[in-house]
Amino acid sequence: MSLLNIAEICPATHTLGPGQRFAIWVQGCCFRCQNCISPDWIPMMKATLIEPKLLADMVLSTPDTEGITVSGGEPMLQAKALFELFTLLKQERDISIICFTGFTLEQLRSKCDSNINKVLNIIDVLIDGQYIQKLNDNKGWRGSSNQVIHFLSSRYLPQANLFLERERNVEIHLRNDAALMVGIPPHNFQRAFEQTIENLSGHHELRTPE
Repeated sequence: MSLLNIAEICPATHTLGPGQRFAIWVQGCCFRCQNCISPDWIPMMKATLIEPKLLADMVLSTPDTEGITVSGGEPMLQAKALFELFTLLKQERDISIICFTGFTLEQLRSKCDSNINKVLNIIDVLIDGQYIQKLNDNKGWRGSSNQVIHFLSSRYLPQANLFLERERNVEIHLRNDAALMVGIPPHNFQRAFEQTIENLSGHHELRTPE
């Protein structure tokens, strides 16, 4: 069994897709998008290594979970282990899967990588393309308007407009001396939040995954 290299998880969020979702961010990315929302997760370094079976058990044991959302980092760099995770989940429950990637769908298919193809065949929604700050239109469940939302199954087609037009919101999860911001932040949110935290405590760290 492969190991997943995980940067962070959030067992329950309502900001990264329909319903309550278990969010997973992988460590390591081959892109360096300007003003990346999670720069600490770009380096190709060991973070938390976990077996897909153990992570699947965590997801399945979280009450009211509709699905998982995977981001990073770059998930497709860990396609083999992700496919193992997705398969274990689907074997137990018809759980939905949303995945972000900096690659375009065309680029992924052109790689002729069997593990990537297996991932594409099992997920419901792929949000592709690199983040481009000047194309951030402050709408929907993607960072910038160049990113394309691919409905690879029909599961969320009735909610397509939510993915494209939904008003953005975020959740703040307190983690000891840090605050984890979960969601696609509205314009200027991070700066305003950091200022608020600084005023309150003077030392809290803000981690902001997409």
